[in-house]
Amino acid sequence: MHNVRIREHIVKRVMARRGKFHWFEELESCKTALLIIDMQSTFCAPDSPAEVAGSREIVSAINLFTSDLRKKKIPVFWVLHANNQIDGVSDWELFFNYVVSDDVRQRTIESLAPGQQTIWKDLEHTDCDITVLKNRYSALIPGSSSLETNLESLGIDTLLIAGTKTNICCESTARDAMMLGYKVVMVEDCCAALSDDEHLGALESIIQQFGDVRTSSEVIEILK
Repeated sequence: MHNVRIREHIVKRVMARRGKFHWFEELESCKTALLIIDMQSTFCAPDSPAEVAGSREIVSAINLFTSDLRKKKIPVFWVLHANNQIDGVSDWELFFNYVVSDDVRQRTIESLAPGQQTIWKDLEHTDCDITVLKNRYSALIPGSSSLETNLESLGIDTLLIAGTKTNICCESTARDAMMLGYKVVMVEDCCAALSDDEHLGALESIIQQFGDVRTSSEVIEILK
């Protein structure tokens, strides 16, 4: 788990701009959902092609948080990444051709096949949870997933975001969520990146422009 805190000069900047640090002092349980991003073998397993070692360190925090949220009847979404490949052509060729090197490309493609995506083995989930597949960093850009349709059907306007990587898929989804009109809260102790600096950088961007940043215990306290 990342042992970082938003730097003082960022805090001062935020306070000078809006007169308070946190965006939200309370959240409505009946309109809130938790998105847990990319907590699957491709990112969580040791020696996997896109391993984020820190993702395993947030498992216990996520398990505790989801347990508390389920007691409040707050839906839990597991948003997993998957990419189709038809006749040797991926549905995200730009990523596989330019972001990953040739020696890990095939391993990554195989690990992200839609039919084998499951929630990381150490995470606790129930039949009431909802699993959604996405094929881009953000789960909320057009064509990426069915997430927005699911949220609309449940009357959700507030998204709690957890998972990995803090600065890639979590941040991308958070940014798009805010632009679509959702209230966003990044759950800092339930997110993981490849380094403290990348994790902190994402949190500092979010708190300034895109949503709130809270610990899981703080979120529970402000849910009414």
